[in-house]
Amino acid sequence: MAQNSILENFTVVVARQQRNGRGQQENGWASEPNKNLTFSLFLRFENIKIDEKKYLNFAVSLAVYNLLLGKKIPKISIKWPNDILSVNSKICGILIENTFSGNKIKNTIIGIGLNVNQEIFPQFKRKATSLKLETKKEYNLDVLLDELLKEIKKSINLLESKKFDLLDNMYLNALYKKNIPTMFKNSKDKVFMGMISGVSKDGNLQILLEDDTIKEFGIKEISFL
Repeated sequence: MAQNSILENFTVVVARQQRNGRGQQENGWASEPNKNLTFSLFLRFENIKIDEKKYLNFAVSLAVYNLLLGKKIPKISIKWPNDILSVNSKICGILIENTFSGNKIKNTIIGIGLNVNQEIFPQFKRKATSLKLETKKEYNLDVLLDELLKEIKKSINLLESKKFDLLDNMYLNALYKKNIPTMFKNSKDKVFMGMISGVSKDGNLQILLEDDTIKEFGIKEISFL
């Protein structure tokens, strides 16, 4: 649609059934028909620079995080860069794809897969959960979508108002395993101990190593063991 017409800002496309869901790094995203929120949101920007794109990621992640916090989902956190976890189980995946013009982000398409009423999940590498599993309640998908879009609008307003310090602080406060000694594996399968200390200007994960140095890792360069 975006390629073939001029879309209105905040256009939303919802899939009730998703046959070929896609996540970060071309990973699959499986969703039982009519059980979850799987949608894409089109946003147009006037003055967000390419080197500020990490804050777009922060804003969208925080919108989902705040919605789930309000639903009393236990131990919600953001797993860098933008998976949302309840305890150690994934409840939401986010994929952000930007179009650039000069040094600015022209527009973006935000794909969100939020597990809502699904109770049985395929046996992937990582555990999954849903709102219903965590709260024992059934949710109206249309109402939930409306609530989430309101949270996204609030976060995008912070982004467009250049409230970067606020977004930074909120994101780091919600970050999974921050300041907790953790085992990681790098792209060469080397295992090491470190603590997540922050996110760099470029959006890389900053890890404090055992020798008290801080090393940065991109999205394909590190994983939790």
